[in-house]
Amino acid sequence: MGNGWINPIWGHRMIFVAVAAVLIFLHLLPLHPAAAGSLPGPDLLLCLVMAWTMRRPEYLPVWLLAAVMLLEDFLLMRPPGLWTALVVAAAEFIRSRIALTRELNFGVEWLLVACLMLAVFVAYRVIFAIVFLPQPEFGYAVIQVLWSILFYPAVVAVSRYVLDLRKPAMGEVDAYGRRL
Repeated sequence: MGNGWINPIWGHRMIFVAVAAVLIFLHLLPLHPAAAGSLPGPDLLLCLVMAWTMRRPEYLPVWLLAAVMLLEDFLLMRPPGLWTALVVAAAEFIRSRIALTRELNFGVEWLLVACLMLAVFVAYRVIFAIVFLPQPEFGYAVIQVLWSILFYPAVVAVSRYVLDLRKPAMGEVDAYGRRL
């Protein structure tokens, strides 16, 4: 009946939590800004969320995504729930169109994810401006979004070839006979 000790869905969920924990830990390391350069790095966790939601949305349920993103909000001392809500909304946008995105080639998928990342970035900045919260410099934030968009193919490649996360084929069924 089972072909392993761990259900593949729960196994991938544990992998996602472990990778997210490592990414958050690396973000919290007290590196001096001059050591890493003056340019911001990409938001690899956002890239990971987009890639996993695009490929296997059942591996990344809303409750798990919200818990991980909320933990990141707390640890990075951002307004709790704002970034979480925006990322969950973007992931749910992808999830609601999974039948359409399954057949997209990678270029169109990358464009869709880039548009979603830009939309999340703009919404985050606009909400910060509406409530008069201090925000990072505009150029700094734009560079981070551009880096995230450029690193998306690398995250997809690692997810595919290292973590064996692929889009389901047409007509593929799960262990219970349900279509994916």
